[in-house]
Amino acid sequence: MRNVDHRDAFYAPVEHYVSIAAGYGCDFVVFPEMMTFPLAAAAGHDPVATMDALTGETPDFRDRMSAMARRHGIHVIAGSHLTRDGDGVGRNISYLCLKDGTVHDRPKLHPTPDEHAVWGIEGADTLDVVETDCGPVGTLICYDSEFPELGRKLVEDGARLIFVPFMTDTRAGTMRVRLCSQARAIENQCYMALAGSCGTLRGVVNADINSARSAIFTPCDLPFARDGIAAEAEWNVEQIIFADLDMARLDWARREGAVRNWEDRRPDLYASIWKGA
Repeated sequence: MRNVDHRDAFYAPVEHYVSIAAGYGCDFVVFPEMMTFPLAAAAGHDPVATMDALTGETPDFRDRMSAMARRHGIHVIAGSHLTRDGDGVGRNISYLCLKDGTVHDRPKLHPTPDEHAVWGIEGADTLDVVETDCGPVGTLICYDSEFPELGRKLVEDGARLIFVPFMTDTRAGTMRVRLCSQARAIENQCYMALAGSCGTLRGVVNADINSARSAIFTPCDLPFARDGIAAEAEWNVEQIIFADLDMARLDWARREGAVRNWEDRRPDLYASIWKGA
């Protein structure tokens, strides 16, 4: 997060990171939630003006991120972006841009109380995996990672890798997203890749300060990283982290791991005791 004077000053560092990830042979690069807030700083601390400004940026943002993915030959999870949909409803959407330029919209299902109160964001009601040349993947935007049902559904639908763009203002918020994402990796025996916002931003309501420690999490078992952390950023430092994720290790863990959370599920039991609506 940094204040910029014009669009190119925002997109230049974004493309810089995309080119770095592609240059190191990455298949995916993921950016933080609300990554486009710098484009709305001129609107001042007016939430309606902020939403108007960001909605106006939506077509250009989608096109630019899609072009970057195609130009650099890498799948880009373009963090998330606040915008109004065709019915005028506020949404928080992550755009998954494939290497061929195809764009998949992945809206947030659970807006936080602040998102709803400040910007009028409403939760969507669709949760789908996206097929890539590396297999199916999923996206859970920030607060969505704190609901176990969503991670389980994505993995049931084939996802082995789930991306979590997030934005939190305090260490407590960051820890909620991190700890819940680690739980999703353990209980579903999958990988979780988190990217959070750091830095300060003047002129955007509810986005003045940011706290983050981005990371890539694995299940906790012998073939994986110690402590279940494949890579980890420093607290509140803008940087890029990398990890090689071996999907075959997930298969081994599910068959022969010390614990086999995925294979040992008991949906028949859950159905009999489930009290949810």
